[in-house]
Amino acid sequence: MEQKIIRHLNWIYYGVMIAAIVAYTVMYYVVSKGFLEFYDPNSSLGQALQFVIIITALMCIPFGLYLIKWKKPKTLEEYEQLASIRILVVGGIMIPAILIYFLLGCYRPMIWVAAISAVAWYFTKPTLGKLEQEMKPEDPNMPTY
Repeated sequence: MEQKIIRHLNWIYYGVMIAAIVAYTVMYYVVSKGFLEFYDPNSSLGQALQFVIIITALMCIPFGLYLIKWKKPKTLEEYEQLASIRILVVGGIMIPAILIYFLLGCYRPMIWVAAISAVAWYFTKPTLGKLEQEMKPEDPNMPTY
């Protein structure tokens, strides 16, 4: 049962990366062919896009990484749902960050937001050991710092 859950979560995990690669490839093609008009990063629209993606990343990445510890799933089905949400929330920031990177004329700080999301996404990699560790009940005698 656990192997089936991990396999399903791996499909979601690698699906996020494939979606990010497809988004980058499509946007690169669109930019290289001149189909896209860039927005100035210092314009009000450019600054609003930057603000939205940075605030979203600052909220979603810590929330996603802490989700399973916060909710503490009781069953494997709950764990599968929460782990799926974690992967999508943390890794999902990459795609809009890549889109905004190209919309702002390859504005470098936006690719850094995508890179930070990719590093956090790496920590959501589903493994059997992680499943066992996160499903293990907390020891009440273990000190928390």
